[in-house]
Amino acid sequence: MSQNGEVTIEIASDVDVVPARAEGRSLATELGFSRTDSTLIATAISEIARNILTHAGCGEIRLAPAVEDRRLGVVVDASDSGPGIRDVPAALRDGYGTKDGLGLGLPGVNRIMDEFEISSAVGRGTTVHMAKWRQRDELERSRAARLPAR
Repeated sequence: MSQNGEVTIEIASDVDVVPARAEGRSLATELGFSRTDSTLIATAISEIARNILTHAGCGEIRLAPAVEDRRLGVVVDASDSGPGIRDVPAALRDGYGTKDGLGLGLPGVNRIMDEFEISSAVGRGTTVHMAKWRQRDELERSRAARLPAR
C-alpha cells in the first residue's frame, strides 16, 4: 500500500480477483464501513475484475481511501486496454450480456456503488470509476479534527 493508502492490483488471471476483493474489503473495514457494505464493495470489485479478464484479458484495479469532512469513501478505478464497449448505455441495462454472461454485472455494480462511471473507446479499452461512501457522525468528525495530520 502506498503512503496515501492507495493500492494497485494487476488483474491478469482468475487468482488476481481474490486479492482485489480482499484489499477492497480491508479498506472498507478500515474506513468503518459495515460488514454488509464491505461485502458489497468487494462484490463490485469482483465483478469489474471478472469483466477485465473476460473482455480484455488483463488490466488493473486501483483502490484508494477518500477522506472528506462529512464522509469517507472507497474509490475504485479499473482500467484495461481491451476492445472497449461498443454501446455503454446498452451494457448498463439488465439482460444485456456478451460472452455468455447473464448481463447483470455492470448494472448490478451500478446499483451497488454510490458513484459509477464508464469511459470506453472501441479498440482502446475501458476505464471504470466507482465509489462507495459513508457519512461521518459528529463525534467521529470531532475526533478526526483533534488528531495530528499524517
